[in-house]
Amino acid sequence: MNTHLSKNVTIGAYQDLEHAADRIALSNFMLERFTERYVTPMRVDPTQKNGFTIMAISCLMIEALESFYQGWPNSKNKSQLAFCQIFDRNQSFSFLRGYSSEFYIHVRCGILHQAETTGGWHIRRKGSVFEESEKKINAKLFHDKVEEVLKLYCNDLSQSEWSSKIWVNFRKKMRAVCKNCQ
Repeated sequence: MNTHLSKNVTIGAYQDLEHAADRIALSNFMLERFTERYVTPMRVDPTQKNGFTIMAISCLMIEALESFYQGWPNSKNKSQLAFCQIFDRNQSFSFLRGYSSEFYIHVRCGILHQAETTGGWHIRRKGSVFEESEKKINAKLFHDKVEEVLKLYCNDLSQSEWSSKIWVNFRKKMRAVCKNCQ
């Protein structure tokens, strides 16, 4: 199968890596896939960046990452849960503890469904990552936090045993990804 899952990995190559239980190559593949889709596009001329675009991409990345972590074939009817779980589980998002549902509704759903934030939330590209009193999110710093979580996940993959839950869930999600490519 020649369909590319990332720049350097086709479905066939992925299946070979899985068959070989090559944890390092597979964790590198995961990092490559997410970096080329969600990180590299954000490394453009700073004057061309838009906070809403950065947040939209960050939200897509969060939902995709959590789907891998949980082993979900898709996130249908699980989107809010995905945000709450990834925020609560990762120290990188400790600044949003207590705001997971509100962030999901007013930022994620606002941007992806209404093309604007709601509920008094604001997207900026300056200041701290989250200004609680004004509900301001710095899109660039937030995206950096999402990238940090990606790297932690890939590191956990490379360090975990092949039979561990993180790998079982990764393979379950990848079966769905490969099936979607047919």
